[in-house]
Amino acid sequence: MKEITQLAADLGRRLQVLNAHVTTAESCTGGGIAEAITRIPGSSAWFEAGYVTYSNRQKTRQLNVPEKLFSKVGAVSQEVVEAMARGAQEKSLARFAVAVSGIAGPDGGSPDKPVGTVWLAFAVGDEVTAELAHFPGNRDDVRRQTVKAALEGLLRRAAAEIEKQG
Repeated sequence: MKEITQLAADLGRRLQVLNAHVTTAESCTGGGIAEAITRIPGSSAWFEAGYVTYSNRQKTRQLNVPEKLFSKVGAVSQEVVEAMARGAQEKSLARFAVAVSGIAGPDGGSPDKPVGTVWLAFAVGDEVTAELAHFPGNRDDVRRQTVKAALEGLLRRAAAEIEKQG
C-alpha cells in the first residue's frame, strides 16, 4: 500500500510539472488505480476522471469500445485496452490515460489467457501503447500488481514528456 501511494504521489508531482491531467479506465482493478490516485491530497489538480467499466456493455457505453471487438479478440486484449484508453481520454479530455483489463481470478482463465493475464494501455496525447503482463498470485495479488504497473507506466511516460520539454 505504501509503495502504491508513493507512486501515485510521484505521478501527481510529474503531472503538475506538465500541467497535465490523467484519467483511468479500469476493469479488473475495479477502480483501484483511481483510488490510489485520489489518496493523494490535492489530486483534484491533476486527476480528471475514473471509469470502472467491468462489463463489456459498459466498456462500449461509457468508453466507445466497438462492440465487435469483444467477439473478435475478447475483453482482455490489446485492442480493447487501447480503445478503452482512447475512450477515457476523449470523454475526460485528459492528456494522459491508463486502461486495464485482465483476469484476476480465481476463475475465468483459459489456456490462452490464464489467470494473471492483464493488458495495460497508456495514452499520452495521440500516442497509445499497450503492454501484456502475467502477474502471479491470487486475485488480490493480481489486482495490486496491476495497479502498481499502471502507475509505474504512467510515471515513465510523464518523465519522458518532462524530458522532451527540457
